[in-house]
Amino acid sequence: MITRFAPSPTGPLHLGHAYSAMLAYDMARKAGGQFLLRIEDIDQSRARPHWEDQIYDDLRWLGLSWDGPVLRQSERLNIYREALDILWQRDLLFACTCTRRDIEAAISAPQEGVSYGPDGLIYPGTCRESGARKPGQILPDAALRLNMARAAQDIGFEEICELHRGTHRISQTDLIAKVGDVVLARRDMGTSYHLAVVLDDAAQGITHVTRGADLFEATQIHVLLQKTLELPTPAYCHHDLIRDGNGKRLAKRDDARAIAKYRADGASPDDIRRMVGLHPSSW
Repeated sequence: MITRFAPSPTGPLHLGHAYSAMLAYDMARKAGGQFLLRIEDIDQSRARPHWEDQIYDDLRWLGLSWDGPVLRQSERLNIYREALDILWQRDLLFACTCTRRDIEAAISAPQEGVSYGPDGLIYPGTCRESGARKPGQILPDAALRLNMARAAQDIGFEEICELHRGTHRISQTDLIAKVGDVVLARRDMGTSYHLAVVLDDAAQGITHVTRGADLFEATQIHVLLQKTLELPTPAYCHHDLIRDGNGKRLAKRDDARAIAKYRADGASPDDIRRMVGLHPSSW
C-alpha cells in the first residue's frame, strides 16, 4: 500500500489537514506500506516558501515521517505539458477564452438550465467547435478544456472508506451531462489540479488515495483521465470533513484551528488525534 498527503503551501495546516495526513499515514503503516508527501504548488501566485516550511514542521511535530523525497508540482510542469500534447494529438482538447462571466451569461439564457458539476458551473460548450485545436493557434489568455463528448467512456472506481464504500460506476452519458468540458490547463498556470493530481499519483505509484469528501465528485474526472492516459486507478478513501462548532467546514483562513496555534497553546500530537477522532499513534 502506498498512500500520500498532498497539501498546498498557501496557508497554515488546520485540523482537517491533520486528520487527512494522519489517516493516510496510519493506513500505510498498518499495512507495512509507504506514506509519501507531495507539495501541490502549481498555483505560484498563492504558494509561499514559509508555508511549505511550516507544513514540514507541523507534520514532523505530529509524528509523521514520509518515505522518499518530497514531490513538488512546480518541478513537473514539463510532465503536465507532455500529457496535454498527448490529449491534443487525440483531438480531445479545445482552447477556450470564456471568462466566468461569459459562462454565467450563457447558461442564464432562457433555454439553458443552470447546473453545477464537480468543476463548478457546467460549461455550455461556447468554444467547443470554434476554439483552436492546435497549440500554435492558442491565444495567451485561453484555457484548455477536455472535449467530454469525445473523451467520455464508462468508468468505475472502488471506494474503501465508510462514507461512500463500494464500487462506483459512472456512465459516458452522465460524464457528458453532469460533468462537461472541464478545464485541464488554466491560463495562469499551464495545467490544472485535475490533470496534475492524476499524473502525480501515477508517478508516485499511489495505490490508495485518502482525501476529504469534498473531492468525491471530482474523482470521476480523475478516473476518466487515468483511463484515457492509460494510467492505473487507485482505490479511494473519501473521509468526513472536520468542521467547526457551527458545522462549517474548516478552511485555511480559519487560523483558530491551525495546527501551529494548538502547538503554541500546549497541545500534544495525541491531543490533535483525539480532537479529530483518531486513536493515539502506536507507530
